[in-house]
Amino acid sequence: MTTLTFDSLNPATGEVVASHPQHTPQDVHQAVGRAEEAAAWWAALGHAERRRRLLDYKAVLTQHLRELAALVHQETGKPVGDATLEIVLAVTHLDWAARNAPKVLGRRRVATGLIGLNLAATLEYLPLGVVAVIGPWNYPVFTPMGSIAYALAAGNAVVFKPSELTPGIGVRLAELFRESVPEHPVFQTVTGLGETGAALAGDPRVKKVAFTGSTATAKRVMAACAENLTPIVAECGGKDAFIVDGDADVGAAADACLWGAMSNAGQTCVGVERVYVVDAVYDRFMRELTERVARVRAGEDYGPITMPGQVDIIKRHIDDSAKSGRTVTGGPASVRPPYVDPVIVEDVPEDSPAVREETFGPTITVRRTRDAQEALELANASAYGLGGTIFSRDARRAAELARLMRSGMTAINSVISFAGVPALPFGGTGDSGFGRIHGADGLREFARPKAVSRQRFAMPGMNLTSFNRGPAELERLVRLVTFLHGRRKR
Repeated sequence: MTTLTFDSLNPATGEVVASHPQHTPQDVHQAVGRAEEAAAWWAALGHAERRRRLLDYKAVLTQHLRELAALVHQETGKPVGDATLEIVLAVTHLDWAARNAPKVLGRRRVATGLIGLNLAATLEYLPLGVVAVIGPWNYPVFTPMGSIAYALAAGNAVVFKPSELTPGIGVRLAELFRESVPEHPVFQTVTGLGETGAALAGDPRVKKVAFTGSTATAKRVMAACAENLTPIVAECGGKDAFIVDGDADVGAAADACLWGAMSNAGQTCVGVERVYVVDAVYDRFMRELTERVARVRAGEDYGPITMPGQVDIIKRHIDDSAKSGRTVTGGPASVRPPYVDPVIVEDVPEDSPAVREETFGPTITVRRTRDAQEALELANASAYGLGGTIFSRDARRAAELARLMRSGMTAINSVISFAGVPALPFGGTGDSGFGRIHGADGLREFARPKAVSRQRFAMPGMNLTSFNRGPAELERLVRLVTFLHGRRKR
């Protein structure tokens, strides 16, 4: 039987980077079967041995950093420097997950309280088994490794289905893993189109799915998972807001805003798309932003639009905002596939597609607000809730605004900085999805809590879980509970 293949293309040139197998549902079934056996072996190794091997894998990735960055550059079109940064962040997360998994997931004693005085109790987090990771194309190393590294550290085997736009880097990540763990296929990659991903998500032996992609696709993946009650962690993009308060460092804010919006051609789930600036500094901010954006070049400072179909969405948003708002930089002529030049538009209505829908391109809308409170209300008036940014010199007010921003993560006086802190969980709310990767929450996301209680001695006169229980024992229980919990707080 002839194996079907598909090509990965360099989006900047259209040249074929490589051809890859279009794995069938039967291929996926076999991969999951291999992963089941590998998962049992990997879990039995224990935390210390997994830690050693994952730290070795970290070293292997670091030794191949330039090669991997070049491959990311070829498959996505992003500059090599941006690809390098992405891989470095992935390495730091792998290091954190490997080193912290024993402490976060290992068995520990928990208090039993006076009612359970005769008990000892422990809690630990055990591996799930096989975890399926369905990755995106915009950050084809950093984003999926945020699930892969934490799932592996938690003791699971992983079957990874990378985007059909960036299959080569996904294949290479698994190949390099085998240098550190040659005994069993603990980490495998399957390549293909939608059918391949659907087969992986729908396999009943998969114990959890980690998905990154659009909200619409996440719903389809969830439907496939529902057939087997397979849990899912979903990161579905965002429409992140950037708030500039009246006392902000305007130059620093403009610089961060521009990078957050335009880096990776705006193809960043936590990238800046909506900007709200307090009236007192609005004009200064716009001058700073306009001066800086004039020096940013598509094809030099950032790459092409990786997914051809996204160009139509970006164009629709630019065309609509150009009609309803005031164009500061760029406009409809900025779209010249596969590149899109920077676009900044002011005073776009809040109900327009450019404000309500994820654009995923190098465009931002900017709006003047009376104060930070109005900016916060506008920022929160979105179906998405992934990340966000606050710029203010008032540390207390910035912290409160960040806390009240309806998002999973918020950066203060920096942009997207939370993604570089391995101890912080990453994920959103609303149409941005649910569940968390990274940090202790990310480790626990790929494990199941196991609670154990053990009776150390029989409680005299308090055998409450027996049909031999008498009225006297119940009366003693009522008196004890009344003593412990019956006093009202004034």
